[in-house]
Amino acid sequence: MSLTRSGEGTGPTTGERGRNGPDTAGSTTAALVAAVLGFFVITLDVSGVNVALPAVGDDLGGSLSGLQWVADSYTLMFAALMLSAGALSDAVGARRAYGWGLALFTLASLACGVAPTLGALTAARVVQGSAAAVMVPTSLALIRQAYPDAQARARGIALWTVGGAVAIAAGPLLGGLLTTEWSWRAVFFLNVPAGLAGFLILLRAAPSPRHPAVFDPPGQLTAVVTLAALTFAVIEGGHDGLTGTVLAAAGTAVLAGAGFVAVEARRRTPMLPLELFRQRGVSVPVVAGFACNAAFYGGVFVLSLFFQEQRGQSAFSAGLMFVPMAVITAHFNYFSPRAVARYGPRAVIVAGLLVGMAGCCGLAAVGAGTPWWLIALPMVPLGIGGSLAMPALTSLMLDSVASERAGTAAALLNTSRQTGGALSIAVFGALLAGNFMPGMRESLLLAAALLAANALGAALLLPRR
Repeated sequence: MSLTRSGEGTGPTTGERGRNGPDTAGSTTAALVAAVLGFFVITLDVSGVNVALPAVGDDLGGSLSGLQWVADSYTLMFAALMLSAGALSDAVGARRAYGWGLALFTLASLACGVAPTLGALTAARVVQGSAAAVMVPTSLALIRQAYPDAQARARGIALWTVGGAVAIAAGPLLGGLLTTEWSWRAVFFLNVPAGLAGFLILLRAAPSPRHPAVFDPPGQLTAVVTLAALTFAVIEGGHDGLTGTVLAAAGTAVLAGAGFVAVEARRRTPMLPLELFRQRGVSVPVVAGFACNAAFYGGVFVLSLFFQEQRGQSAFSAGLMFVPMAVITAHFNYFSPRAVARYGPRAVIVAGLLVGMAGCCGLAAVGAGTPWWLIALPMVPLGIGGSLAMPALTSLMLDSVASERAGTAAALLNTSRQTGGALSIAVFGALLAGNFMPGMRESLLLAAALLAANALGAALLLPRR
């Protein structure tokens, strides 16, 4: 089914001609619902799959490193392709690009659900992550197109954020329930009807205008190679040691990273303008965003395995353990902007990072026999820390760049965050491979140290207001 309508990209769009007509409300609502539903499904997939990983290993076999690749293959492509998604949205129109991404994500989810081997599942997850990289920035572009008024657009973005927060809360519980009562495959099959519904709703949204866009194939290629080689070196090196293959992957990551910097420095229109990093309002959010996602998603990965493999809980019971954290911390997404308006971003960012650090330290002290409530208690500040810090980091970054670079800045921040999640799973999984409980403590203390270092950096580098 095509998303093309007569006149798309050839002058005033249907949405532009109809803003004063009877179709406007329905078109605007359709764009918002489709955007929120897509973001919900993407976030639900991330949080739900982590809980299902032990069941995947039992069914398809494979080592801990194989399960790490199931999680990281998705996040890696999500991070690596995010910077190019904005150019694709401009070139073909946000609605069409979002539709392509949603269709690909739905098909990839079906492929994940029927995967006969761990390798096939990992390959399908690569496609899923690539589709998600297109969907996230284009979903925001849809909302921007549907709501030209700033206040109405802010409400639309708030609903989009709520969709992600609800998915974070529901993902572990729903993923655990489906895994326990049916199969881990149901976690992926759930995306199929949701994707179809989103596609049908999207057809009612107004077509999007096209804009000139410049692609950066050398930059994109070197970015993908850098992240893939680095992740491979960390995961496989943690299990096999410094073999020739691991050293070759590490060397490839260094060379590709240097190539990326060289390419971006010389291009007239680079995918990532390197001069952005000279601004503290950009460099601090990029590094702190990496730390926030590394602590949160790395922590969720470790705890999901801990609950099931060390405490003997079912997938559903493990999912229940995340509910207090997710429900309570979702409310801090609303509190953070108010705190920023009152105290400034520096104070909120530092407070969020320190709260997250306290949660990691508390979790590092638990054991297999610790009462459930003493485990759930420090999980709450782990989630609160990111909910406080991330809106403030996003606001700081967007306020620090010119309006024409807002899309690039947002993509850079999301790339950094997803890279943090991917690498933390790789590093923490390597630490778990030797001896689980000592590895778990080392992982959580490493996350705490990373958050503490960023809190100190933010306190020293950012102005008070």
